[in-house]
Parts: sequence; C-alpha cells; structure tokens
Amino acid sequence: MRTRLALLTVFATLCSAPGAYAQACALCYTTASQASPAAQRSLDFGILALLVPALSMFLAVMFMVYRRAVSPA
Repeated sequence: MRTRLALLTVFATLCSAPGAYAQACALCYTTASQASPAAQRSLDFGILALLVPALSMFLAVMFMVYRRAVSPA
C-alpha cells in the first residue's frame, strides 16, 4: 500500500510541475511550423521513434521494481 501511495505521489508531483509544460524551443517550433507537411510528418515519426525505446525501457524497469516489491521475501 505504501509503494502505491509513493508512486502516486511521485506521479502527481511530476504531472503538476508547471515548468514541464514550457519545454518548447521557440526556434524549433518556428522551423517545424514552416516546414512542408511531409517534413512535419517526418518530425512526428522521428519523435515517436525516439519515444518508444525510452518509454519501453522505463516501463520495463518500473515493472521489475513493482514485481520485486510485490514478491514474497
């Protein structure tokens, strides 16, 4: 129960950080918005290509931590 509460607290803290929403670079935004639709689509796929491995590794580590916390000692 304490593990769930701790994870929920960390998650809520990270999601409520106002600085997390201000991470956009003005130059990057301007360049991407003036690109052709094909280039914009390529940027979207590039972002997904970078996000998927990082998210997979993060979820794998969280699963191992959870499994270890739940398993009987």
